[in-house]
Amino acid sequence: MSPAVEILAGPRLEAHLDDVARLRLAVFRAFPYLYDGDIAYERRYLAVYRDSPGAILLGAFDGGRLVGAATGTPMEDHAEEFAAAFAPTGLDLNDLFFFAESVLLPGYRGRGIGHRFFDLREAHARALGRSHVAFCVVIRADDHPARPAGYRPLDGFWRGRGYAPLAGVFARFVWKDVGAAAETPKAFQFWIRRV
Repeated sequence: MSPAVEILAGPRLEAHLDDVARLRLAVFRAFPYLYDGDIAYERRYLAVYRDSPGAILLGAFDGGRLVGAATGTPMEDHAEEFAAAFAPTGLDLNDLFFFAESVLLPGYRGRGIGHRFFDLREAHARALGRSHVAFCVVIRADDHPARPAGYRPLDGFWRGRGYAPLAGVFARFVWKDVGAAAETPKAFQFWIRRV
């Protein structure tokens, strides 16, 4: 049986923010993100989903255990990071909804939860009157030494849902990779579709 996916709001959202933080740390530690983060940063980062009236946070639960989460916010909540990247596109940030992450423990993948995450966030974006939804994906070299044998990116899943890379629109984020001594910048490619 597939875990139940629900929208987290109010006290239920507040009660699960640390669970979402731990889930992000676990899932993003693997390739391609290789993120060596900490819980204090995660708590600060996740506050936007509590504080933004247009944000959405979804949880996938197996019994009472959080095994997956997905988030989204109006793009203007990220204007500082993304305004310059989107300027050449002619798209208004106020028409965009941003899918920040989908994280799911490996044992729960392939059960339709990812589609449910996208369905609910796309519906939320439409309800807010947004014309487009976008997300961004870290770019790692095909020959990256941490790339596992048999690794398959999710491009086919995203294309099957109607998303395509947005040419020339990139973001940059900085973090410390697992095993690294210092933080380094990472490039991210945006993907987009109309809703």
